[in-house]
Amino acid sequence: MILFLHHRYRTTGGEERAVAALRALVRDRLGEQEELIERDSGTLAGPAAAAGLLRGGTDPDEVTAAVRAHSARVVHAHNLLPTYGWRALAAAQRAGARTVLQLHNYRLVCAVAVCFTQGQECTRCHGRNTGPGIRRNCRGSRAEALAYGAGIAMWQQRTVAHADAIVVPSAFALQRLRDLGAPIDDVPVHVIGHPVPATAETSTAGAGTYALVASRLSAEKGVDIAIDACRRADLPLVIAGDGDQRAELERAAAGADVRFTGAVSPEEVERLRAGAALAIVPSRSAETFGLAAAEAMAAGVPVVGSAVGALPELLAPDAQVPPGDAAALAAAASARFASTTAGNADLARVREVAAPETVAEQLAAVYGDDGRPSRQVESAL
Repeated sequence: MILFLHHRYRTTGGEERAVAALRALVRDRLGEQEELIERDSGTLAGPAAAAGLLRGGTDPDEVTAAVRAHSARVVHAHNLLPTYGWRALAAAQRAGARTVLQLHNYRLVCAVAVCFTQGQECTRCHGRNTGPGIRRNCRGSRAEALAYGAGIAMWQQRTVAHADAIVVPSAFALQRLRDLGAPIDDVPVHVIGHPVPATAETSTAGAGTYALVASRLSAEKGVDIAIDACRRADLPLVIAGDGDQRAELERAAAGADVRFTGAVSPEEVERLRAGAALAIVPSRSAETFGLAAAEAMAAGVPVVGSAVGALPELLAPDAQVPPGDAAALAAAASARFASTTAGNADLARVREVAAPETVAEQLAAVYGDDGRPSRQVESAL
């Protein structure tokens, strides 16, 4: 039995999709039972979130009870903030479970998790020095910035100490965490891409009629660059997703062949991909994996995107452009639009990195199957 632990974000996205795909992989590929316990930031009041951050987590007994009720041998933890914290990992270990901490982003050091603030990349916070994030008010609220900064500084090392293994989604993410001073080098760290559950037999991009961006509409995602590039290349563009930049992006798209769908279901995103001739991932920030790119590639849709973060580990050389360069993105988009050759090459690449059978084999090694107990770390709960 594998017990998944996850604190949902107010705005759901790639991490929630990754957790769902991993749960399915455990059931279908590893043949194990799995359960999920989760909390939701969307229903959490500010004082409760602050309490969780400053105390290193609240109600660890919930995790203890779940481990025992399900006889879980592994607790696979994802986002722990604000209310699970290190205490959830410690509770899992004390109940006899092995703990695997999956770091989807940089929240071990960065209060906003993406190392992007005020319109640009930012790596000022380092190790336990989270003062820059507090001073720059990266959370947009002084109270939140202080609570996150203090909570990360106080409990960062203890969180890692209670992980028997750490999983990161790319070589770039691992190096960025080390550059940020995250204290991860005393724990086994495994680079495992996110599983993409389904892959096409072959690319049908030649029948596609538009370029597609499937993304949260926020500054670090660079959707404005995709709008500019498609206007330059005279390509129709569909933008699936919502976020705080939507009104601004709609103004930027005035007069261009751009359609905004708003937030859509995963099933609707799949339908939109089926009609796409190209997918664009125009990120400004250092993606830790590039799940939107991988999902499009798995559908046989050719992809172009920014040469930033982990995207170069996924994308073909001719699909990569400098972040923020609309002219280069327009040229790459024109070259790959409706190209089944490019779509099939991308499909083959994503199978190497993110096919469920590949990820399952790697994850089984992390979970272990020899009954070894977790390494116990002394702590006061």
